[in-house]
Amino acid sequence: MNAEILAVGSELLLGQITNTNARFISNQLSELGINVYYHTVVGDNAKRLEKAISVAETRADLIIFSGGLGPTKDDLTKETIARHLGVSLEFDDIALTYIEQFFAKRGRPMTDNNRKQALILAGSEVLANHHGMAPGMILTKDERTYILLPGPPKELEPMFQFEAKPKLSVMLNTGGVIASHVMRFYGIGEAELEVRVQDILDSQTNPTVAPLASDGEVTLRVTAKTETEQEAQQLIAAKVAEIQALVGDYQYGSDDDSLASKTVEMLLDNKLTIAAAESLTAGLFQSELAEIPGVGDALVGGVVTYTEGAKIKQLGISKELLDTHGIVSSECAAAMASTVRKKFGTDIGIGLTGAAGPTAHDHQPVGTVWIGIAIGDEEPITYLLHLSGMRNTNRLRTVKFTCHYLMQLLEERGFTKRY
Repeated sequence: MNAEILAVGSELLLGQITNTNARFISNQLSELGINVYYHTVVGDNAKRLEKAISVAETRADLIIFSGGLGPTKDDLTKETIARHLGVSLEFDDIALTYIEQFFAKRGRPMTDNNRKQALILAGSEVLANHHGMAPGMILTKDERTYILLPGPPKELEPMFQFEAKPKLSVMLNTGGVIASHVMRFYGIGEAELEVRVQDILDSQTNPTVAPLASDGEVTLRVTAKTETEQEAQQLIAAKVAEIQALVGDYQYGSDDDSLASKTVEMLLDNKLTIAAAESLTAGLFQSELAEIPGVGDALVGGVVTYTEGAKIKQLGISKELLDTHGIVSSECAAAMASTVRKKFGTDIGIGLTGAAGPTAHDHQPVGTVWIGIAIGDEEPITYLLHLSGMRNTNRLRTVKFTCHYLMQLLEERGFTKRY
């Protein structure tokens, strides 16, 4: 099955919002082994939308629409598709009741145009919306499948994952199983990783192995198609072991793991506490950790010491050290890590300083970053980065490298790590 994702909304073309829905749906479809060959974006215009549908029908068996299911006049996806396919629109009683109850509970009047959200294509299967009002739908006509989804990601993502995806899986598999496993790597570039596993990529049949790079990370998705779940997992496990023998040193996690989540997991598993002193990242390291549930048992606190004065006053770093070595230096990062660890009484201290950009800082070129890590009473370890991204990209990559190096150090010291 080949798919095309057709996003509807003038706000996408104007750059007012980013089309994150297409990325999410593509990722979900790849897990099912469905090829996505085209992403199309069209504004809130019936004629242009209908033309886009006609084009999509020449090259896709599955067309997935996002957006245009709301109550306003510019929400015209359903009406346009109905006219194009020659089917009528009818009210779904369950959806209409849900919408009426929504307004009744809030004591708000329900306008007539809100009833429009309960309209569905005649003959379609309704996809329940548990996070909004407009239901989605799936319709197969003339051996082609059309899926209509709401635009807001908070509605689209759960609807696709829990309503549409299982139905697609049934359509694709007649007693068979498609299973996937994602291997996540850091500290190695996409090109180098591909070279190391080139023989596997060249000889792949089942399972298949697909590389993907994003935000300095590289992933390999291993997908198996078999008759049973057990057989699929066995094939995947064998291929994963083969890949790990070649590049396992760079793997930090799997599937939905992130560098931050694995760092927190390792801290919690080993009952370690951490504090951070941040300059260029301005609290981003702590913020990334704080997104992970349970981090309160590991993250004690930290400080943002953005200026020289803050480093001296808040951390007690000597002005002489800063004058001698500079703010963007190994010595400064080490002092920040060591002093913040002592200040908060933690097992680990992190010190981050550098020139994020767009201009040089402390006579150091943009992208120069020093990471300091203090573990217990050991002498702090420092790492030098030469980053080449934009300002905020450099800040985020600094955080990721910090997690990467910290996990490496802890593993070298015998602390346990789960994969």
